[in-house]
Amino acid sequence: MLNVDSAPPVPGLDAFNAQGAEEAEAGLLACCASRVFAREVAALRPYRDLDRLAEVAEAVVLGLDWSGVREALAAHPRIGEPPREGSPAAGSEPSGDRERPSGKHSGRPPERHPAREAAWSRGEQAGVDTAGREVLDRLAEGNRAYERRFGHVYLICATGLSAGEMLARLTERLGNDEDTERDVVRTELAKITRLRLAKLLGAAP
Repeated sequence: MLNVDSAPPVPGLDAFNAQGAEEAEAGLLACCASRVFAREVAALRPYRDLDRLAEVAEAVVLGLDWSGVREALAAHPRIGEPPREGSPAAGSEPSGDRERPSGKHSGRPPERHPAREAAWSRGEQAGVDTAGREVLDRLAEGNRAYERRFGHVYLICATGLSAGEMLARLTERLGNDEDTERDVVRTELAKITRLRLAKLLGAAP
């Protein structure tokens, strides 16, 4: 009998569960470029379904200390600007070809895939593609004002948002105090991470 409560199968979940630690962490870094996040989420495999993986990932993101959040933010382009395809997250370095024994970790930083991250960022920010010059200029000005105020890039889960909506939320968030804004940033990072996990495992286009 079919279990109607079971989650639909996710194409890449079994492979993700079976990967060596470094390979799994490399994929996770494309979803959230914090090494602590990647290490903790990879270490808790296997996951029974995507929902459980997403729940764990969200909890880890929300529990990151601020240095971990800043590391993740460094991989995100400014809203309205092209992704930086060649820029690794802070502290990561090329690792080259190597054996990846299943379930073991060599101690080297996992290899990231910035081209994949850049492609995802372009898709997530598709709302700026049709924006007029005035809105783009105001976004650029808002980005600068935000970075002066908070010291890091303006992060928003941009999927499905127009450039005008991104700008309106940026303007609203400029009124936050630092603690409030850090909570908002963690929440937005968790949303982005959840969407990217589905892409990583082939459960989303």
